[in-house]
Amino acid sequence: MTETQLIEKSKKGDSYAFSRIYEKYAPQMLGICKRYVNDPDTAHDLLHDGFITVFSKIRDFRGDGSFEGWLRRIFVTTALGYLRKNKTIFMTAGIDDMRNLSGNDPSALEKISADELLKIISGLPDGYRTVLNMYAIEGFSHREISEMLNISEGTSRSQYARAKSYLIKKIEENR
Repeated sequence: MTETQLIEKSKKGDSYAFSRIYEKYAPQMLGICKRYVNDPDTAHDLLHDGFITVFSKIRDFRGDGSFEGWLRRIFVTTALGYLRKNKTIFMTAGIDDMRNLSGNDPSALEKISADELLKIISGLPDGYRTVLNMYAIEGFSHREISEMLNISEGTSRSQYARAKSYLIKKIEENR
């Protein structure tokens, strides 16, 4: 069955189509959840919450963009909702901390494995990690991030710059 057929059948309440969508996309969506929260149990809870949203709103999917992109946005929104509810996103607007970051070798990112990079990202402070995920991995603009997190675009840019510097510093320390 094609993706389009699965979506159409899901819109009609077909439970087999629902399960096929879940099986196909759950691993990717769990990866998104894990990038936003460090606790595996919480990530699995977010996965299930996200799919509940997907299946309750699948009739709203019009096919204007990719289905996977639509799903990703739901899972990012689900994770951000969790972070907001639990007050784990702490954004700082100043740039004084930047002076303390010595990382200056962007090529260091090319010298580590994806698993090592994900481990370092998971250790980022919540604000840094959230903006880094949203901007560099999910592809949201700073304007979109500012709207979704209720912060200024400048704060989004600052958090992203700090996250990059922090990553480079940690990578250089681990070499």
